Amino acid sequence: MGVMMSVLLVLALSALLIHPVMQRFGRRTFIALAALLAVVFLVFIWLAQPVFSGTVLTESVPWIPQLGMTLTLRLDAVSAIFALLVTGAGSLVLLYCAQYFEDGEAGLPRFAAVFMGFATSMLGLVLADDVYLLFIFWEGTTVFSFLLIGHVTRLRTANAAALQALMVTVLGGLAMLVGFVLLAQLAGTSRLSEIVAEAPRGPVATVAVFLVLAGALSKSAIFPFHFWLPGAMAAPTPVSAYLHAAAMVKAGVYLVARISPGFGDVAGYRETLVILGAITMINGGVRALKQFDIKLIVAHGTVSQLGLLVMVIGVADPRASFAGLALLIAHALAKAPLFLAVGIIDHSTGTRDLRKLCGLGRRMPVLALITTFAAASMAGLPPFFGFVAKESAFTELLAIRDERPIAALAFAVAVVGSMLTVAYMGRFIWGAFADKPDTAACAVIHRPRWSICIAPAAFVLATLLGGILARSVDRIFQATVPAADPEHLALWHGLSAALGASVAVIVVGAILIPIVSRTTVVLRPIPERFSASHAYWVLTHWLDSLAVRVTSLTQRGSLPFYLAVILLVTLGTLGGTLIVVAEWPSRVEWVATPIEVPIALIMIVAAVFSLRARTRFQAVVLVGVTGFGMSAIFATHGAPDLALTQALVETVTLIAFVLVIRRLPQRFGTRHPLRVRWIRAIIGVGVGLVLGAFAVVALGSRIAEPISLELPGLAYAGGHGANTVNVMLVDVRGWDTMGELSVILAAATGVASLVFLRTRADLRPKLSRREARTQAREHLMRIADPDHPASRLSWLLAGRHLNPARRSILLEVVVRLIFHALIILSIYLLLTGHNTPGGGFAGGLVAGLALVARYLAGGRYELGATVPLDAGRILGVGLALAVSMALLPMAFGQSALASAWIDLDLGVFGTVPLVTSTLFDVGVYLVVFGLILDVLRSLGAEIDEHEEAEVASFEEEEVGAR
Repeated sequence: MGVMMSVLLVLALSALLIHPVMQRFGRRTFIALAALLAVVFLVFIWLAQPVFSGTVLTESVPWIPQLGMTLTLRLDAVSAIFALLVTGAGSLVLLYCAQYFEDGEAGLPRFAAVFMGFATSMLGLVLADDVYLLFIFWEGTTVFSFLLIGHVTRLRTANAAALQALMVTVLGGLAMLVGFVLLAQLAGTSRLSEIVAEAPRGPVATVAVFLVLAGALSKSAIFPFHFWLPGAMAAPTPVSAYLHAAAMVKAGVYLVARISPGFGDVAGYRETLVILGAITMINGGVRALKQFDIKLIVAHGTVSQLGLLVMVIGVADPRASFAGLALLIAHALAKAPLFLAVGIIDHSTGTRDLRKLCGLGRRMPVLALITTFAAASMAGLPPFFGFVAKESAFTELLAIRDERPIAALAFAVAVVGSMLTVAYMGRFIWGAFADKPDTAACAVIHRPRWSICIAPAAFVLATLLGGILARSVDRIFQATVPAADPEHLALWHGLSAALGASVAVIVVGAILIPIVSRTTVVLRPIPERFSASHAYWVLTHWLDSLAVRVTSLTQRGSLPFYLAVILLVTLGTLGGTLIVVAEWPSRVEWVATPIEVPIALIMIVAAVFSLRARTRFQAVVLVGVTGFGMSAIFATHGAPDLALTQALVETVTLIAFVLVIRRLPQRFGTRHPLRVRWIRAIIGVGVGLVLGAFAVVALGSRIAEPISLELPGLAYAGGHGANTVNVMLVDVRGWDTMGELSVILAAATGVASLVFLRTRADLRPKLSRREARTQAREHLMRIADPDHPASRLSWLLAGRHLNPARRSILLEVVVRLIFHALIILSIYLLLTGHNTPGGGFAGGLVAGLALVARYLAGGRYELGATVPLDAGRILGVGLALAVSMALLPMAFGQSALASAWIDLDLGVFGTVPLVTSTLFDVGVYLVVFGLILDVLRSLGAEIDEHEEAEVASFEEEEVGAR
């Protein structure tokens, strides 16, 4: 495993493990996380040294060889710049978090884990060279940003903003995925570097490129997707500083920079990016001038600067891309400390409204100086790196305007937008720190620690050194465009048109500052109904209304209606297929063996009488007969595993139904009209005939030898097992089994959530076996003869809690005698299932039936005494064991789920094969056992408790009435 993959793995593990560490050590953990990202930053500085000299580092691990897909990471000059930004800015923001948050804040461990998850996804995004891997990391940043924006869950504004950001970026990401798929198919490779190097052409490629741009523009909040970013300012300040200034919103810019060299000449590419970027820059700058919330000034300024970045890089000329990347770093280094400063002001004063802020420059001079320097770099004032980068952009746009006429428009808009930038940065500094005659002095409620200024000061120091040492950092950006010859970065190039434009920007912006620096309305607001945000909310309102209407029509709360719809769709699709393409077999064998005839008759009779049943219990039992009949048919066809599993499943299902219907009326309700019964009969008969015909056609269409004939040999050679069915479940198609285990886990959780009022954990007092036997002995002695000290033992552990009127000593004796035998049988089926009928699923069902017997004999207290463990933990351990056994072979260079075995020679007792996949089967056993335990505790024990509580309440009311 290479260095880059190891770094991603370490960061991912830190995200998984940080939650309990944060709970133990509090906000000090942020310092450790900051140190971790700082180390990663240093690692990438080391890796980037040869990269900035022209070397490209790649690491690749086979992913899906059959499709030619690999987990490929690529570090070139562009990705190295972004990797340094992601890790360096992340380290400083985490250091800031250690002072920003307080110990005991709600959700702080979750915040730390999600933040590290986002940093890992963002780093993986800029390193990924496979478009599908890039998309996975891309959507990872989307999900993590959703969680970070909505961190303060009690705020409706934060939840709404998080959902808005998620909707916009996910839709853009899905469009981008379609574009990636098309480009990969056209290019014959999923490597992004190869796709860009040999860019496909044609109408399909054009559509694909614009789909990719849709994802990039939505991620970077470019018009018409710009509205989600200011709303996301409901997130905590560290989130705004990292995600929306230094990391996430730069992902779209990164992707544009990646694909522009190959697709810049696609028709409409440059025009689209420059025009949309120009609209975004001007719109964001104008909106920033209208804000009274200083955080929103910075937020709309971010939108404006993102428009500038996309516009400059969207010219799709290497020299413009060079300047665009310098602008991107300058923006991140200046904008992040501005957000951090806003957080300090908000914490200190309790407000971000510039109409209420006054005199903070005198009260907090260090913060005022740091923030002023950051704003100066943002406005493009020397000697900061923001000035160097902006002048570079002006220089390159002027140099290429003859070759790329669209660059002239980009230059003009950049100049006007930069004037607005100077104006709203001046308004921000005035609003945050200046003395205002018409505003009372703002009290500092919570004076911040001096150490909280370290992170913003480090950003400002970086932008100051970047400007002064511009010629030293020029080599880094020159490496991104080795074939071009852009103007070198420098603080002074002499007198030039670009310098004149910079002077004009500063002068005009300075003239605008006193005009816009006031506490009254600066510009008349645009009617909200014309905004993109309003269009989004109108669209979502329409979707909600449509969803409500569709739901009211289809989700009526009627189970017969739902079943009728499902069966009619089945009837229409399968029946239509049979009518159109069915090829009926020339010969049909109706009966394989004579024993099937009486079994089929019993099943048919049971099904018919279930329709005539008057009580629910009678109907359940009759339906169960059909299931047991199917088990018998499986057995007659040489499928003992299926027969055993079907019988066990049918038994457990029958018990679950009985547990449910005991809370329902004993008899069915009123009979439906004859018309309704006829409709149901027609649907039932139609589905039965169609499915039967479909089975006949499907079985008769086989003309070649089935591949299942090779499965026994494959099962023994690859899984060292003679039971083909079990080996298939735990080895060949083990991934399917893991998916099914996840479904079982979800089903158990769903059932428990419908029944338990507070928690699914069994909180009743647990009895030790010694205490249970002592209490049971005393209880039986009192019942049998209070005067005679008999010493009989109870047959059940929780005998003291049982109602003598409901006890059956015969049932208790039988259950006590068969319980241990059933447990031993379940373990036998588990361990021998690899070579004989059985396996983890069947063994878990048998063990579950043993629990059912204890519950039926002794109730919920007996169930709790028998298994004092929590069902949820058993389910979790089982799934974790199965997943671990599936992934463990990969640590030894084998494919997932690969089996290893040894044959243990026991001499006269024979040979015992020990196969690693048996451990996977143990996980299956635990999941099934935990499911049945969960069902018994929810549908059994918990409902018993509810019923007893209702009876007790009714008796109390009766006593009170008397």
